[in-house]
Amino acid sequence: MFERIKATLLYFDRAVPFRLKPAIVTTLFLIALLLVPVPEGLTPKAWGLVAIFLTTILAIILKVMPIGVMAMMAIVIVSLSQVTSTSSRGAVADALASFANPLIWLIVVAILISRGLKKTGLGSRIGLIFIALLGRRTIGIGYGLAICELVLAPFTPSNTARGGGIVHPIMRSIATAFDSDPAKGTERKIGTYLALVNMHANTITSGMFVTATAPNPLVVDYVARVTNQTFHLTWTTWALCMLVPGLACLVLMPLAIARLSPPEMRVTPHAVEYATAELRRMGPVTASEKVMIGTFLLLLVLWANLPALLFGPALTLDPTAVAFVGLFALIITGTIDWDDVLSEKSAWDTLIWFGALVMMAEQLNKTGVIAWFSNGLRDGILAAGLGWQAAAALLVLLFVFSHYFFASTTAHISAMMLAFLTVGVQIVPPGYHGLFLLMMVAGSTIMMTLTHYATGTSPIIFGSGYVMLGAWWRVGFLMCVGELLLYALLGGLWWKLLGYW
Repeated sequence: MFERIKATLLYFDRAVPFRLKPAIVTTLFLIALLLVPVPEGLTPKAWGLVAIFLTTILAIILKVMPIGVMAMMAIVIVSLSQVTSTSSRGAVADALASFANPLIWLIVVAILISRGLKKTGLGSRIGLIFIALLGRRTIGIGYGLAICELVLAPFTPSNTARGGGIVHPIMRSIATAFDSDPAKGTERKIGTYLALVNMHANTITSGMFVTATAPNPLVVDYVARVTNQTFHLTWTTWALCMLVPGLACLVLMPLAIARLSPPEMRVTPHAVEYATAELRRMGPVTASEKVMIGTFLLLLVLWANLPALLFGPALTLDPTAVAFVGLFALIITGTIDWDDVLSEKSAWDTLIWFGALVMMAEQLNKTGVIAWFSNGLRDGILAAGLGWQAAAALLVLLFVFSHYFFASTTAHISAMMLAFLTVGVQIVPPGYHGLFLLMMVAGSTIMMTLTHYATGTSPIIFGSGYVMLGAWWRVGFLMCVGELLLYALLGGLWWKLLGYW
């Protein structure tokens, strides 16, 4: 009997597409939550939705299955359990409602557009150009990688595709060219430094544009929601608010990492030769690359709302509509084809898991769970006797450093940000709402520096073996603290100048 049970478990471990032990832990967690008495202030259905949401987050953290599968599981459970409605038809409609959200389609379409960067080779060309210009010293290569990130960030909402798929291969090629290889024990020669710059440039630029990483539009939505649409971050206002502190972080970051994890090789004249040779091999800019450049310029002009500024509000375009224009332009010019669209798995994967998380966050708000949690958090802070300044700082720090428990930025933002923003606008005086909200916005990407699993880019760069775990966490913590201080001080002054507080 024992052998049959053992054989069955071994079969499921091999054949079933989930990790058995984490799946058991997650299932027991869901059962335990459902057995807990419904907290005062919530309905049984609202508590059931909380249980489903927290279980989904735990499953994502434990990596029971791919995040898309876990999101589909949540959709199925919400549909069957009817925790959001009194009928099966209503529950299914609620479970699928978020797939009509323009913010989700903005991310999906922008990921499809960014495929053209890799297909045409424009992303690699941009990186190599900056290496050729700045690569005579190791720190110059670091700045080249950082500038490459900055140029690509407005058009690549998958920070994983940008940092891990475009910039990281360039970084590894340069490190290998200087015989800096983890397999040989020479990673600290130049590779460790460049890998850390690769990672931290990715997190900094992710916070500088709405379209630089997938969860940013969700942050925009939450900020608008807690302020009753009085504080809405457009593409232009986001970029303007984050311009000065973001650029300051980007300028100081390669210098800071050079102190925290200094490279053994500081002079790298051969990097220029390597980049020049690669550019020569690529040849002149191709027609498809020119189309990509033209499309990016068009997107930038329309996302910045320049036609409306010049000719009146009648020409104001929704960012998602603009993204579709860019995608259509690439398809009809043959820069990418329909097979490219269909085969871009990351875009359709994002549609499923992002849609499911947004759906649950919206339903938690509709059922009063967010208000219930926010009131409890607010009452706890008030009972502690903290002034509003200390309370606001505590909220930002708790939100940022709780990312140690998350392996997905989107999951973290979906789970916690709306509640923290709600508490903040209740405690902070109205005149200082802008300062608090913008610090929370900045923290939503700064927190990606902390761990080797903090965002999709992290495991790609960490997996290359150039940075040891202890160094990653040490540098990540110090950079996180430094960037928070820089945004609070320099960013606070900049936002004051802009009139946001």
